[in-house]
Amino acid sequence: MALFISQNDERSELQKRVATELQRKAKQSSELADRPDGVEDSQYIKSMKTTTSLAWVWAVIIVIVVGIIIWLTVLSMAR
Repeated sequence: MALFISQNDERSELQKRVATELQRKAKQSSELADRPDGVEDSQYIKSMKTTTSLAWVWAVIIVIVVGIIIWLTVLSMAR
């Protein structure tokens, strides 16, 4: 163990450069992680529309259509 510790005390120039590069990359990745969604630029969302207040109507229509399809399937199996 003592040999391993003494080897760390005398780093070569390459080891110092690699360590510096890894620290820089870790710092950059931690800066990206600070953003809630990791997105640097949110320009893509400008063309999106918000959901209208009548969205529940579409949900009800979909539920009714699925219910009719299930009812017709059960009805056709009964014959």
